[in-house]
Amino acid sequence: MTAQTTDGTIPPVTDVAGDLESAAGEPVAGEPLADAAPPAGRRCFGDGDPVYERYHDTEWGVRPEPTVDERELLERLALEGFQSGLAWIIVLRKREAFRAAFADFAPDVVAGFGPDDVERLLADPGIVRNRRKIEATIRNAQALVALHAEGGRLWDVLERYRPEPRATPPASYAEVPTDTPESIALAKELKRLGFTFVGPVTTYATMQAVGLVDDHLATCPVRAA
Repeated sequence: MTAQTTDGTIPPVTDVAGDLESAAGEPVAGEPLADAAPPAGRRCFGDGDPVYERYHDTEWGVRPEPTVDERELLERLALEGFQSGLAWIIVLRKREAFRAAFADFAPDVVAGFGPDDVERLLADPGIVRNRRKIEATIRNAQALVALHAEGGRLWDVLERYRPEPRATPPASYAEVPTDTPESIALAKELKRLGFTFVGPVTTYATMQAVGLVDDHLATCPVRAA
């Protein structure tokens, strides 16, 4: 997930199945960050939408509760991938539908999805119907299962690329990168391990989401909590 634009508006976006949607407060991934910071006391993003506010306040920048099969990390990686080219709020509002469609992101279940499942998912209006992203999620589940079979843990892989904490929090969106040397290196390592659709922007967004970096702005209420 990336930071919001100056005016907090997003033009309508369309997924490959033609589902026209609109959102506010979240830019298309990879677009330049705005220079301005929100007024003091306002969230980095999400003000005005309870779903968005809850995500900002309780999840973004916090390590998910770990599970044995690391489904929480597969979910975060998958949703960040599905966001590519879209607004994060679109994916966030579809989150429960994603969980239902992908068996709560249980890696061993998703890893077994075949062509019929891909077609089922492409016909599901509750999710983002993009064949590449759907197939990437299945492939990433398979890579995660393989990693576990070798005794590895995805969190340990992510942790190796945790950067040093910032000396000072970002004052504005202009100080929040879309990728970093660490996310570039992480993307290469994940691809070596068989993961796909994990470019440096997606990996940096994942690092933000799971708390490997803290990009809440200096004026964000979360920092004062």
